[in-house]
Amino acid sequence: MIDFDFVSPTKVYFGKGKENLIGQAAKEHGFHKALLAYGSDRIKASGLYALITQKLRESGVEYIDFAGIRANPTIERVREGVALARQENVDSIIAVGGGSIIDTAKSIGIGFYYDGDPFDFNLKLAVPKKTLPLGVVLTISSAGSEMSNSCVIQNDALGIKQGLNYDLIRPVFAIENPELTYSVSAYQTAAGFSDIMMHSLERYHGDGESLADEWALDLIADTMKNGVRVLNNPSDYDARAALMINSSLSHNGVTGIGKKYAFVVHPLEHALSGYKPDITHGAGVAMIYPAWAKYVYKKSIGKFARLTERIFNIRGTDDEQTAIIGIDAMKKFFASVGMPTSFKQVGLTEKDIPSLVRIASGNGTRLIGGCPQSLGAEDIEKIYRSLLSEEDTL
Repeated sequence: MIDFDFVSPTKVYFGKGKENLIGQAAKEHGFHKALLAYGSDRIKASGLYALITQKLRESGVEYIDFAGIRANPTIERVREGVALARQENVDSIIAVGGGSIIDTAKSIGIGFYYDGDPFDFNLKLAVPKKTLPLGVVLTISSAGSEMSNSCVIQNDALGIKQGLNYDLIRPVFAIENPELTYSVSAYQTAAGFSDIMMHSLERYHGDGESLADEWALDLIADTMKNGVRVLNNPSDYDARAALMINSSLSHNGVTGIGKKYAFVVHPLEHALSGYKPDITHGAGVAMIYPAWAKYVYKKSIGKFARLTERIFNIRGTDDEQTAIIGIDAMKKFFASVGMPTSFKQVGLTEKDIPSLVRIASGNGTRLIGGCPQSLGAEDIEKIYRSLLSEEDTL
């Protein structure tokens, strides 16, 4: 285990009806006039918007609507949000939704105090120094952005999707009522818990050993179990609750404590959904993980074998066979919950590969990951090409 600093300042209000506390939570955290960020009018049809705005008014917190944020959120929308926030002189942001809404709010928050383009932060051309405080009402278990230091934004003009990580942008509070996720479709639910799994899988596959490896494996196994329960019974409160808190804990850093890790499946997927924004991020990482694992497992056979034994309770004749069995089992699991396993299923073909490689590798100038190996343009192309096959096994 290596030395570390751990930051997780988000106060979580968890349980049935906790959305009723939005006014109280906002007031307690010093919100006076908030930008209220959300996606579609579904929160109005469900009654959630009316409840939230009523509770804000009762607590004396003003709000300005900022609606219409899409999945794979864009910097164009962020710029509009920054302009509105400045025009209305807000002092805070409330995000109602999932990762796309929260990440847009994070980007608006740091853009508010920056004279340049907010995408400069994603391009690593600038470092944020200050942000508007952010509160969250979570409506889907997936990205973990409600407690993370991560923010991923799409730039349609450049055709890229790029993340950033700064503790400054962690939300100050998050309201989590599992009942708010009952209406999430089966596909989006499965894509969501696939993303939850991947946040801890990426950390587990980092360099070195840490007690966090055990936490990561436990969280992955619990997410898989409760994900299947929810698909079988969408109103299973306990299973929904497990997915919701797993979403938060899988990406707040706790499953990577004491080790070095570098996300690699995520940037491989970001190239896909940056190039083709209708690809659901969680579905994309579920598709890519087995292909990446097959390509790199020989660099970390022991870890892959250990994952197989813990998650699937299977042991082969040796570590290598056990690792291969586990990679195949993970691919079958993702397929069983409706996630894609090939490019064809998400509308990509061989002719798209050069563009995808160019985006992922930064025109061949960038290496991805590092755990258990770094990936250059040639490696990335091989992984993507392996996804042209529709075979179900390795």
